Amino acid sequence: MSKYDLAIIGKGAAAFSAAIRISELTSNQIKIAMIGYGPIGGACVNVGCVPSKYLIEASKNFEMAKKSLYEGINVYASIDFNKFMEALNNFVVTERIEKYEKVIKNFHNIDLYEGKAKFVDKNAVTVNKQKITAFNFLIATGSKTLIPDVKGLNNYYTSENIWNIRKIPEKLAILGSGEVAVELAYAFSNFGSKVYIFNRSDRILKGFDDDITKNLRKTLKNHGIKFHTGVNINEIKDKTLFYDNGSLNFDEIIVATGRIPNIDGLDLDRAGIKFNDRGIIVDKYLKTSNENIYAAGDCVDQELKLETLAGKEGTMVAENILGSGRTINIKNMPWAVFCEPNVASVGYTEKEAKSMDIKYNVRKIEIKNVVKANILKSNDGIIKVISDEKGIILGVQVLASNAAEFIIEGVYLVQNRLTYSDIINSSHVFPTVAESIKIAGQSFIRDISKMSCCME
Repeated sequence: MSKYDLAIIGKGAAAFSAAIRISELTSNQIKIAMIGYGPIGGACVNVGCVPSKYLIEASKNFEMAKKSLYEGINVYASIDFNKFMEALNNFVVTERIEKYEKVIKNFHNIDLYEGKAKFVDKNAVTVNKQKITAFNFLIATGSKTLIPDVKGLNNYYTSENIWNIRKIPEKLAILGSGEVAVELAYAFSNFGSKVYIFNRSDRILKGFDDDITKNLRKTLKNHGIKFHTGVNINEIKDKTLFYDNGSLNFDEIIVATGRIPNIDGLDLDRAGIKFNDRGIIVDKYLKTSNENIYAAGDCVDQELKLETLAGKEGTMVAENILGSGRTINIKNMPWAVFCEPNVASVGYTEKEAKSMDIKYNVRKIEIKNVVKANILKSNDGIIKVISDEKGIILGVQVLASNAAEFIIEGVYLVQNRLTYSDIINSSHVFPTVAESIKIAGQSFIRDISKMSCCME
């Protein structure tokens, strides 16, 4: 039996953040066990954020090389997709080595265990038949793809294994309409696939307001992506989808119908840990129903599932184990979808404000009012800024090029309870797409159609 001060179940963002932070605070004197299976680094670096954004950026490059946006520029592009995917996977390996494998070697107080942990009681787990006890535990096992119950669904890709594909599908079906589905649809559409999105709901990207998603859906349609939403898939035979009003045959199918907590097989009941279908139940300090056990990241029952949130929560757990009493306001966390244009959000949506009976004001401008968006020839977008009656910013949503890069401005506004007057009184670089936030702020006090582009 091995005894530790802290045992961490998981090897991803929350696990590493917790291990590094508590090691920093104790000058590497705390003894830590990190238990997990699969490649070190978890989903983000291996099958999530890193490879997906590499795929998206490369697909944009290919699309732009095939068709110039500007008159007088002639372009031509071809692709060796097999070679490209090998390069993508090599990039992932490099990032995993640099950001995780090399990093953990700096902490001699951390012991790595490869295997699946199971709780045997409130203070111990087993891994590979070895018993590990600890004063505190952190469960940071992340999430996995939800596989829908569809008859005949047995030959498909998910966001975990799409990185093995070596041929561009001529016709591609994507089940789901969330962030993963939209990003993969956009990327493969750029590569030349005829992409079809299927979903039971009529909506896409349910975390955004309807006017944002309606605008994005129109843009993606113009990009060639076809939507079959509000339909049920009854059966799949040899990659032919039979749905409510017809059937279609595809070369490949990607399942992207959502994520569920990866907590199967942990035997949480033996440790007195409460959970539900959405994840492990925690208090505001991320403590579970077992006072010595914490949970962080995608395995937790919470509104957002983000790598950045997992990392922040891991750090918070480390500090709370040492008595800090930290909490997180999840409304201060930004998130984005990396199609083109980007979609990004922080704070309350208009729908949320309305459902909570918050008295609010909202301003919405079209991105075509932003000079840089017109220069980029990417002006099919909108920006929304929501304030309370006193002008304090409650939320920002952006559909625009580079929105993921400048949504941080919305974070500062929401987190520090700044007002639209603060936006107006802050100069922005011209021309930038980020200037759209300034223009949206100005729209609270004037008609921007009667405003010159350099109006302060």
